[in-house]
Amino acid sequence: MTGLLDQFKLDGQVAVVTGAGKGIGRAIALGLAEAGADVAIAARSADDLQKVAEEIRAMGRRAIAVPTDVTSRAALENLANRAVEELGRLTIWVSNAGGLPDGTPRYLTRTPEDSWDAQIELNLKSVWMGAVAAATHMGENGGAIINISSRAAIGGQVKNAPYGASKAAVNSLTASLSLELAPKIRVNAVAPGPIPTENFDESMGIDSEEKREALLKQFQIPLARFGREEDIAAAVVYMASPASSWVTGQCLYVTGGK
Repeated sequence: MTGLLDQFKLDGQVAVVTGAGKGIGRAIALGLAEAGADVAIAARSADDLQKVAEEIRAMGRRAIAVPTDVTSRAALENLANRAVEELGRLTIWVSNAGGLPDGTPRYLTRTPEDSWDAQIELNLKSVWMGAVAAATHMGENGGAIINISSRAAIGGQVKNAPYGASKAAVNSLTASLSLELAPKIRVNAVAPGPIPTENFDESMGIDSEEKREALLKQFQIPLARFGREEDIAAAVVYMASPASSWVTGQCLYVTGGK
């Protein structure tokens, strides 16, 4: 009988992580590597990717850095192809790339059409295209697809509604894909709460520790702290591993209880 902790190991697995150059994506890529996976990392910045790839290799895992525009279907297909060609297979796909294309939270009624389209393209369409690319290569061998959603997908949003709507759609997409791709491929989502990454600080206008503490009080998080990037990485490792082999179509909210 396999030990429980062994169920979290990813030895022999090959993962793709988008948006892996920094922040949550970097933490996810490093977490998967620490669990035993080789990793193809994707983002727009080649310099950021090379640094993360070096960190993964220092763990004794293989890594390839593939600069990728996730809004391009051809680029995502190339990413999947590179993973298979250079790392031997594709068993885990994490669609993490996303956010606010112009870094500005917006009211629905004040959102220009081009801004709306950009958010849907980045946060929803790219997730769909990534899942299609991943499933094509996983095929009968199976695998796990994990989509990064958001706490903003729950309920209404006062000033971040286009983003919230796109992430709510990711949850629906995840549930539908889990039915279409079962039983070989599991599809789940992980929804982070507020985590002070560089992008988070920029969009929230945080430029000091005092502002960060004030925002924490405003959020009223039951566990009384902001999330850490590693909190999300741990959830993704679980969703990618045999430990979650009977879990599909779910969204795990990692939000501090909020």
